[in-house]
Amino acid sequence: QVQLVESGGGLVQAGGSLRLSCATSGRTSSSYFVGWFRQAPGKEREFVARMRYTTYYADSVKGRFTISRDSAKNMVYLQMDSLRSEDTAVYYCAADRTTRAIPTMREVEYWGRGTQVTVSS
Repeated sequence: QVQLVESGGGLVQAGGSLRLSCATSGRTSSSYFVGWFRQAPGKEREFVARMRYTTYYADSVKGRFTISRDSAKNMVYLQMDSLRSEDTAVYYCAADRTTRAIPTMREVEYWGRGTQVTVSS
């Protein structure tokens, strides 16, 4: 079992920044890779960023979002800069073991409960 707990969401104005945190625990061995997905109202959940030896980003967030981790603290972060109204969504931490660069929803084995990010224009 892997447990994922997100924090750091909130309300921010367009152009602002937020940093999301994901606390990981349980079987967080090196075989699991942690990343972020998001789901906007009325839309499907979509990939945002992931770390697997290197980093991968959705085109919509490249250059604005940065994923990082602190292995000593079992934490994964998502620094979000230059936020836009279209970034408004619930952000989920996700753990998978796929060798592909970007996991599909089916390949995610563990999900956090999510944290709400609202960007006002």
